[in-house]
Amino acid sequence: MSGRTFLIGLDGATFDVLDPMMQEGVMPALREFMGGGVRANLRTVVPALTPPAWTSLMTGRSPGHHGIFDFFTKESPDSYYFHVSSAQDVRAETIWSIVNREGLRSTVLNFPMTFPAPHIEGNVVPGWMPWRQLRLGCRPADLFDRIKKLPGFEAKELSMDLSPEAKAVQGCRIEELEEWVSFYIRRERQWLRIVEMLEREDPSELTAVLFDGVDKIQHLCWRFIDPAYRSPEPSEREERIRSLCLDYYRQLDDILSRLFAMSGPEDMTFIASDHGFGAQTGTFFVNSWLEKKGYLSWAKNAAPGAGGSGDLGMEQLARHVYLLDWEKTRAYVPTPSGNGIYIVRAGMSDAEYDELRASLVRELAEVRDESGVPVVARVFTRDEVFSGPCQDLSPDVTLELRDGGLVSILDSETVFRPRAEPIGAHRPEGVFFARGPGYRKGVELEELSILDVAPSILHGLGLPIPEDFEGRVPAEAMAPGFRERERAASVPAREAVPVAAIGSAGASKSMLSQDDEKKLAAHLRALGYLE
Repeated sequence: MSGRTFLIGLDGATFDVLDPMMQEGVMPALREFMGGGVRANLRTVVPALTPPAWTSLMTGRSPGHHGIFDFFTKESPDSYYFHVSSAQDVRAETIWSIVNREGLRSTVLNFPMTFPAPHIEGNVVPGWMPWRQLRLGCRPADLFDRIKKLPGFEAKELSMDLSPEAKAVQGCRIEELEEWVSFYIRRERQWLRIVEMLEREDPSELTAVLFDGVDKIQHLCWRFIDPAYRSPEPSEREERIRSLCLDYYRQLDDILSRLFAMSGPEDMTFIASDHGFGAQTGTFFVNSWLEKKGYLSWAKNAAPGAGGSGDLGMEQLARHVYLLDWEKTRAYVPTPSGNGIYIVRAGMSDAEYDELRASLVRELAEVRDESGVPVVARVFTRDEVFSGPCQDLSPDVTLELRDGGLVSILDSETVFRPRAEPIGAHRPEGVFFARGPGYRKGVELEELSILDVAPSILHGLGLPIPEDFEGRVPAEAMAPGFRERERAASVPAREAVPVAAIGSAGASKSMLSQDDEKKLAAHLRALGYLE
């Protein structure tokens, strides 16, 4: 089989980490790969968050069109209730479906928003699903029985194993970080063994695999990875953690080298991340700020207080329904992960809504820390970043904090607190690499959009590109002669699922049980979306 395409996802990868790793000899395979193709910073969507970003990459559409804005989806535009986002909430066609419709097969491993698994020809092991449902989640039906025979198979580690990650719920003590990193080394190796097995037994024209340990390790171990935050006199344990983090990247590089060896001279290989990374050094208690400004009112004796400086409040998810006084509340933030403020529209005219939203935008830009430095870097309205048929499900206002961090939804006497120790937080600039026939070699391009990845993948497979894709095939990545010969054809857009189909009685109810949703919240809490 030739002329195939490989997509390697590196969740949270940033050149701020990868470049030093390549320069210092930690990742020689990635450095060699880069020399044989192109690279670019990859601008993600707003918010710079795993579910909306990867969904944009795999649909070629922005969140206002595909409907994923957070780990959680609003039940309906007028509802106060949210459920855990799943594949049933995605309102745009994915590249896996497009490839299948064109008569080709896809292998899709560990991508979020793929549970329940799509009905496609090929192989699917969804990401972000309970390990107890792994057998039923895999496609085809016999895939789980095949992968469980692989050496080192561990269902809890392959899927949503909460045991090591739950340690972070209590703060993830420094002595526990070594097992945290070791866990993700084992997990990445499992995904490699699955890819190798499928390449031997059942290869597809498109093979996509996501390695998420980059994101998870950087969340909790950023101070050991970024030299700017390393202790001037590290302890023996701190040195071991630093060494183990470097070993993770060495192991990842070895995994990449094995994946690169699977492609031939006629094949395309893409590497992309959903967002970048940096340090979060402070916490903005946005609901506390809203309360002090008169936009939010807690129900009597219901305000969830913050403890340490890093409390984000993920444990309060969905409790806003009874924590808030809805007769007095005009704006609130239900989850810390999406940095989104929702306006209560009940009884409000369009003019009043516009005035309230404008006031929020103006006043948020004026928030300062104790040194007088702005806390909020940018404030986006839904019209600016979420235009599309799903806009009514989006936050009315979305924040980008100066350090890329997440807001807290808890109450606090002070609206901003510096963190005792930095943690890793998302940044808008991810990474992109591409190598294959017709692509230039050793070239760094100007910044691309994450929306450019889907059309580039279809183009690499020689398939037409839907007219409703919002990105483009970057011609500057290709040799001049190849650009003229390989112009991408386009096909009419397919009809989208209307937002009216989303609701309490619609098709997008959460596929997870209440117990699984609680465990997923604990999982997100463990990953750095709260402490």
